[in-house]
Amino acid sequence: MYQVLDGKLVSQSVKDRVRVRAAAHNAKGEEITLAVIIVGDDPASRVYVNNKKKACEYVGFRSLEYALPASTTQEELIELIHELNERRDVHGILCQLPVPKHIDDKAVIAAIDPKKDVDAFSEINVGKILIGKYDLLPCTPAGVMELLDYYDIKVEGRNCVVIGRSNIVGKPMAVLLMHANGTVTVTHKKTRHLREVTNKADILVSSVGRAKFVTADMVKEGAVVVDVGMNRDENGKLCGDVVFDEVAPKCSYITPVPGGVGPMTIAMLMQNTLKAFEIQQSDYEG
Repeated sequence: MYQVLDGKLVSQSVKDRVRVRAAAHNAKGEEITLAVIIVGDDPASRVYVNNKKKACEYVGFRSLEYALPASTTQEELIELIHELNERRDVHGILCQLPVPKHIDDKAVIAAIDPKKDVDAFSEINVGKILIGKYDLLPCTPAGVMELLDYYDIKVEGRNCVVIGRSNIVGKPMAVLLMHANGTVTVTHKKTRHLREVTNKADILVSSVGRAKFVTADMVKEGAVVVDVGMNRDENGKLCGDVVFDEVAPKCSYITPVPGGVGPMTIAMLMQNTLKAFEIQQSDYEG
């Protein structure tokens, strides 16, 4: 019988932990602030930004929103980021992706001060993750690791397969699993005989972003399956990469969609913002 990895439960524990530490800072007159930039009117982005604001309110952070029109130029956006970089009362900066096509998202990420880069997407933070000397972690992969830790799922010595090699999820996910001493294989659209590879996975993480991509014949008996996908099926219903009802009976543990990795991503953003604040405070005091 499989067990569901409950992202709502675990994310609540993370946010409660952050809330306690934030309250201690607030009691000393120290206000933690996250600035969120959204460019354009993408409906999914608006939902994400609203959820982040609610999480900030819960843990006791100040939330600043900069809602910019889709016509905003790259120069205007980067100028705003530079202004926020210079503000000592802003501790985390997040630009909601995707941005309009005329804006280079890599240039936007590069403009954010690495110490305030609470998404941990900058080249400096990615490099730190690679060598294992990081302060901030990409929120989704960090959320997956938090889930595994909460349920005492050991990574060390186990075969781990990641489907997808994006800079945001797939690559950092593989690195974090390696840091936990997993034996990691990264697969993608060019991978040959994918089923043979995934069937060897003790821990399978899918971040391919295709509805109902992972089927039961791709999963080893007793595997841990983590579904990072957030898609819509043919009926417009929210679903992941994994065919849950078909795959779950073969698993020891599995994440649902929704209610699995999604809540963890926002919880880890709160944790990153707290950590960014504490690093900056230490720098100022030093």
